[in-house]
Amino acid sequence: MKSPLILALAAAATLAVTLIPAAAGDIQGDAYDCNELWVMRNEIYKANGYCFTSAKAISQFGNAGCSYDSMTEVPLSRMDRQIIGDAKTSAARQGC
Repeated sequence: MKSPLILALAAAATLAVTLIPAAAGDIQGDAYDCNELWVMRNEIYKANGYCFTSAKAISQFGNAGCSYDSMTEVPLSRMDRQIIGDAKTSAARQGC
């Protein structure tokens, strides 16, 4: 029997391989509406410690555990930056 850790790692790897290419392609193809793109971008910022300033974002994500007052200070991976960039491009094409 495989250990729980091995099973968890295998599940995480499978999820990453399945979701990442689909998400990038879908964003570029404008498969998400304006609100979904807003949530997608801000979920990344929240996960990386951004302190939101708008009432809408604070209501949706909260500021518990936040560390960065400026989006430019938030440490993001190359993949996070790519997804945020693609989401912004898609939002602009859609007139969000």
